[in-house]
Amino acid sequence: MGSLIQGPEAKVQHLTGRVWKYGDDVNTDVIFPGKYTYTLTDPEQMAQHALEDLDTAFAGAVRPGDIIVAGRNWGCGSSREQAVTCLVAAGVRAIVAVSFARIFFRNAVNNGLLPVVCPEAVSAIPPGSIVSVNLQTCRVLYGERAFIFPPLSPSLLQIIEAGGLIPMLKRKYAANLSDPR
Repeated sequence: MGSLIQGPEAKVQHLTGRVWKYGDDVNTDVIFPGKYTYTLTDPEQMAQHALEDLDTAFAGAVRPGDIIVAGRNWGCGSSREQAVTCLVAAGVRAIVAVSFARIFFRNAVNNGLLPVVCPEAVSAIPPGSIVSVNLQTCRVLYGERAFIFPPLSPSLLQIIEAGGLIPMLKRKYAANLSDPR
């Protein structure tokens, strides 16, 4: 249902998706169970275990473009990147939260997963609803309601628009190789 508008020349502007809602202090061990850390490396296999210790229905029912709405300190715990990788592979494109653990926030940006801090939206949005995130206007839209969030910095937005840090660097590197100067 939802999608980021992206590509080499596109700007991320808007996405829409169905909401999965969770509470405070959801840690990386719950997002991607630690028991799989050293046995699963394929993102598609990792996605099959996303949030399985918190919500057994999630991995089987999540659809591309879905959005997680979460409480405070989402992604606390260890710095394992698998917590972000499994959500991206499952199709999640954004997380709207009261707050994020610092390392999870950075891992999300680096992997092209949009982290939005908007406490007012979290309080108002029920699970299963449809929401939109508009990066041009810095608003989370739910029905007739609009919730303002702080804009991402230009550098973070550039990484998100590229689909993550590695794709962004690859594009820049390829562009530098093709520049005859």
